[in-house]
Amino acid sequence: MTDAHLLEVVDLAMSYRSRGGLMGRLLRGRPAAIRAVDGVSFRIGVGETLALVGESGSGKTTTGRLITLLERPTGGRIRFDDRDVTALRGTARRDYRRFVQMIFQNPYDAFDPRLTVGTSVGEPLSLFGIGTAEERRAKILDALTAVDLIPAAQFAERYPADLSGGQLQRVAIARALVLSPRLIVADEPVSMLDVSVRAGIMALMIELQRRTGISYLYVTHDLAVARYMSTRIAVMYRGAIVEEGPTEAIISRPGHPYTRLLISAVPEHRPGMRRQRARIAGDATEPSSEGCRYQPRCPAAQEICRTTAPPIVELAADHRATCHFAAAIHGDVAVNPGGPGPGAEGASPAGHPG
Repeated sequence: MTDAHLLEVVDLAMSYRSRGGLMGRLLRGRPAAIRAVDGVSFRIGVGETLALVGESGSGKTTTGRLITLLERPTGGRIRFDDRDVTALRGTARRDYRRFVQMIFQNPYDAFDPRLTVGTSVGEPLSLFGIGTAEERRAKILDALTAVDLIPAAQFAERYPADLSGGQLQRVAIARALVLSPRLIVADEPVSMLDVSVRAGIMALMIELQRRTGISYLYVTHDLAVARYMSTRIAVMYRGAIVEEGPTEAIISRPGHPYTRLLISAVPEHRPGMRRQRARIAGDATEPSSEGCRYQPRCPAAQEICRTTAPPIVELAADHRATCHFAAAIHGDVAVNPGGPGPGAEGASPAGHPG
């Protein structure tokens, strides 16, 4: 990784109008605005992985869709390779997507069942008019080989129904890679796969990053997965980043009570056990009062948390948390990071594969 910033988002925001029911509209008048993303800022370096972590409804997926320009933000700025791309339209937006690709959560819904694997992988090449038919065929086979679907020529002739979930996700990665992008937004890419398959997919993504220098925004609810995949973690809660820092610093000495709760909710892995999505008391989307957005669920909330928005507290180099008591939480006894990795024996943090 270099110090260059490939992607920078500043105060990114996305609001939706709540349609609600007929009675709600009669009582409230105009639909209320729901802030799915609320002032999010972060950077991703060249060859770096930032994990965006939080519960369902925290705004992670929406943030990824904004960065890929699948949706247009209602506020803030997106800069890619030192260029403002926030308002790109038409051909310029299409050209941007050549360099920023997305891998979706469900590999079973990602492909047209009527098309062969080779046709699906080659669709982006056809869309951008890249190469001759022979050159596109070579790129398709190279991409399938890169994700260990070998022999590539045989896999190219198969249909999605012929493949397992893990193989389909490898095809999805190949389709993203075929354009030689610089950034991939990976939205929970292993959450629907069996534990026995997950480590292989994640190890593949890390190896591809080493070979190509590609950057990842890795969206996940699972801190163990984030630890394995990322160099830095940003923790999201109700549309905002509440803590950000180097992965091991976040895991071992968090500065926000929500991060600490997420860590404690990660189940210990046992062979043969399927990792379950963490369940934490309360509703992550419930309205917050004035003050800290997390205080309705925080077991340590004080009066100041209910009345005053918390500051951003710098805890260490490149490690910050938005909490009135971040320094005290960070200075408390270090949290035990727990088991070795993301649902597979012998897994280890990013950069040190087992």
